[in-house]
Amino acid sequence: MVRPRSLTGRVLGAVLAILLLGGLLVAGSTWWNGRQAARQAYDRILLGAASDIAESIRIQNGAPLVDLPVSAFELLAQAPQDRVHYTVTGPGGSLITGLDGAGPVAPPSRGGASPRFFDARMDGEAARFVRVTRRFVERDFSGPVDVTVGQTLRARQAMTAELMLDALLPMAVAGLALMVIAWIVIRSALHPLKALSRDLARRDPNDLTPIATDRLPRELQLMLGAMNRFMGRLDGQVETMRNLISDTAHQLRTPVAAIRVQAEIAATEAEGATRGRALDRLLGRTRSLGQLLDQLLSRALVIHRTDSAQRVAVDLREVALEIVERDDHALIAPGVEIRLLIGEEPVIVRADAFSLGEAARNLLGNAIRHGLPPVSIGTERRGDRAILWVQDAGPGPAPAVTARLGERFNRNAGSRESSAGLGLSIVRSVAAAFDGAVEMTPLEGGFRAALVLPLAEEGK
Repeated sequence: MVRPRSLTGRVLGAVLAILLLGGLLVAGSTWWNGRQAARQAYDRILLGAASDIAESIRIQNGAPLVDLPVSAFELLAQAPQDRVHYTVTGPGGSLITGLDGAGPVAPPSRGGASPRFFDARMDGEAARFVRVTRRFVERDFSGPVDVTVGQTLRARQAMTAELMLDALLPMAVAGLALMVIAWIVIRSALHPLKALSRDLARRDPNDLTPIATDRLPRELQLMLGAMNRFMGRLDGQVETMRNLISDTAHQLRTPVAAIRVQAEIAATEAEGATRGRALDRLLGRTRSLGQLLDQLLSRALVIHRTDSAQRVAVDLREVALEIVERDDHALIAPGVEIRLLIGEEPVIVRADAFSLGEAARNLLGNAIRHGLPPVSIGTERRGDRAILWVQDAGPGPAPAVTARLGERFNRNAGSRESSAGLGLSIVRSVAAAFDGAVEMTPLEGGFRAALVLPLAEEGK
């Protein structure tokens, strides 16, 4: 397996790449500027030497005469490692003085401009030249006299390299210092990650409490905020499983024991009324156990889905219509008629359709079991709220009991044996998951239980 690169290594690598790229750009700029500076400096030396020679020309007996000045060669001596060349030519290119046979070929004159700099070869070596023209108009001599002075480029190249080194050496030291500083800063910035790793390593596997984010950088706070939210959701899932296991173990003990007793009575009794009553009680206990298991599993599934299922647009009218069409209530109360009261206007919420269906079925089941017919289910809009309600003709529970509705295994004195006490707990869990609430409202001639959710715009 390829060992992944550390975050420190990645950041330092990026810093090094930036410094190298910047160093290359600065080196190129320094080389160019140094080359230009060296050229300008030594071009002035060439021009000064050529001008001194040109000023020393005089006309004697109708011919140019050159008395080479020492100052010209003193100027050229500023680059002792370079070879030099000079020529003085009269009209027609006739040589007056200088090194014949090795002179460069100057480019064509542009409008007689003087001086003229050009590059050429000196005995196979690159060199720089300048040509200065002095014009004479006298009685016994008339015409131009050209002075050409050149030198090789060794001093220029040495000066360019020296300027580059003078600029790059401090930059290299500064770059090294920046790398060290960057390493220290990165190590300091990543120190909280190590502390968090140690904290997580020492934690108990069941400890899902939020991690403290005080005094941490903003980026780590964002990351830990997301981690804390994830741990909170995970803790909710774990708590749901714990409750399911605990509730199942606690609630199944009594009905299973009762079923065993009734089965033993039925097995020991002879044919007759006593055995019939024992079988009836056994059947009732079995139904109660089935109802309990259904609600336990339904509650666990609803809590899981409300945390993980994607929210979609759901029309509460369709939820109510599906419950009535499935006719599951006929198994609970075969003779009870269910009225459906929904309007033409959509009642849209963003939620999980399955969870809403479970909540609505439990509201309807509670009304059938504990209320009085007729029983109605319907939907409506109230401002920015969407409401799915179930209403019966009974008086409803007492206010003290209503305040406790929604707690797990909450039964009142009128609850029949088949009630598991989980119906309104499921409804409350669904309401809380989708930012809603459960309303219990006594009415004139009845009682209404409603699931109230935020209204969503249609089509969104």
